[in-house]
Amino acid sequence: MIAGLVHLARNLRAGFVLAREGALALVDPSALPPGAQLAIRLARLLERRGAASGAARLSAALTRLGPSYVKFGQFLATRPDIVGAAASRDLESLQDRMPPFSQAEAVAMVELSLGRPLDQAFAEFGPPVAAASIAQVHRATARLDGRDLAVKVVRPGVRERFARDLQAMRFAARLAERRLPVARRLRPTEIVETLARSVAVETDLRLEAAALSELAENTEGDPDFRVPHPDWELTGRDVLVTEWIDGIPLHRLDAIEAAGHDRAALAKTVIQSFLRHAIRDGFFHADMHPGNLMVDPQGRLVAVDTGIMGRLGMKERRFLAEILLGFILRDYRRVAVVHFEAGYVPARHSVEDFAQAIRAIGEPIHRRRADQISMARLLTLLFEITSLFDMETRTELVMLQKTMVVVEGVARSLDPRLDIWAVSEPVVRSWIERNLGPIGRAEEAGRGLLALARVAGDLPVMAQQAERLLAKLDAAADRGIALERETVFGTGRHPTRSLRFIAAGIWVVVLMLVVMALSGG
Repeated sequence: MIAGLVHLARNLRAGFVLAREGALALVDPSALPPGAQLAIRLARLLERRGAASGAARLSAALTRLGPSYVKFGQFLATRPDIVGAAASRDLESLQDRMPPFSQAEAVAMVELSLGRPLDQAFAEFGPPVAAASIAQVHRATARLDGRDLAVKVVRPGVRERFARDLQAMRFAARLAERRLPVARRLRPTEIVETLARSVAVETDLRLEAAALSELAENTEGDPDFRVPHPDWELTGRDVLVTEWIDGIPLHRLDAIEAAGHDRAALAKTVIQSFLRHAIRDGFFHADMHPGNLMVDPQGRLVAVDTGIMGRLGMKERRFLAEILLGFILRDYRRVAVVHFEAGYVPARHSVEDFAQAIRAIGEPIHRRRADQISMARLLTLLFEITSLFDMETRTELVMLQKTMVVVEGVARSLDPRLDIWAVSEPVVRSWIERNLGPIGRAEEAGRGLLALARVAGDLPVMAQQAERLLAKLDAAADRGIALERETVFGTGRHPTRSLRFIAAGIWVVVLMLVVMALSGG
């Protein structure tokens, strides 16, 4: 009861700030029940004069509410299906910048993580160079070999703060699902839980180090892309230590030109690197804004801050590659068929009708100059069309699409006349030829045979286990089964549960017999 009141108080405060900043103006009251419509109208009376206009109101409110809500806003920026395209675009610019915490607190966190004094690991440990809601970064020098290092330190008390705010969000989400039928379609509880998992990953810097390590392994053969390597000896849950990158952030266009880097080549690298990571590896950096991308002195693209990563299974990678190639070749029926083969569009719909809807997206594209065609916009329109054909929201694909929006924006800032399709086509086509051509089919068949061989190898062991089980059952039947008095009365008190256990036992025996029959055959 008390906890519920605390959560209610926190949500009332959040509602007041949202109302005060004018964020409730973004809500469409026509979709709400009469009581909620009245509540929105009354809350808007609190709106202050001079509040920001449009979707910027939401950013202003979330910034006032603090780090947890800023992080929530950044998460919602990846879900235009929930907040709408306008609010999603505005939330992309929501800056996760916070005042740094003190040097003394940072030193204490590092020493606690290392289990030894700071000066035993670092010859120098400088002041923070960047600070966000979850952590801040210091530049340091290794004592043993003099290497320049980046030391990321988790903000003290951040987990407790996020835990309190997430509990309040869960309370609000459950209330919305119970009281507002329109909210159930958006699944607010699932959204909050997804955010909670994301925060749990971001606040454990060992997982970010693992993401850096996996990304480095995947891109080892790529001459134009790299990530900083983590120092596992100095890294822990609250501290991440990596090599320091002397690079130029991609938003500093004048500095990039002054250093003699080819902006057009760099733009091509940005697009092709992202597609290789997504399609080839199924593991991509999902926060590729210009502040997280740099060019090093050798002209290589360097990605940092891998707290948010996206992952695609083989089905999603094939889906992405085939629809992109289908649009490049204007094969709209193939694009439609891929949606049905992946199970994304229910079979009750017509492939021909869906192909017609996709043609409405593809044909206008081919009437424009190559540098006017937006791949990210294409995917946005595609997801809008698929919703008409009952395609369920796929979180991993929405994250991919939003990342592509950012990546494309970065690439076009470097080269406004970039031909996205010409740059993408070699990556997409080579993956399809490699994985869906004869070699890929043969490898897939080989993997299937290996799986069957493993199962066949296990069958004799399973058959022996089944024989031993049946022997024990036969012996028990000969001797009779003695039941304790408590067992008898317990069975009487819980007959349904007992029947479930008996049924489960019978099915185990049946399955064992099937295995034995297969093994004997």
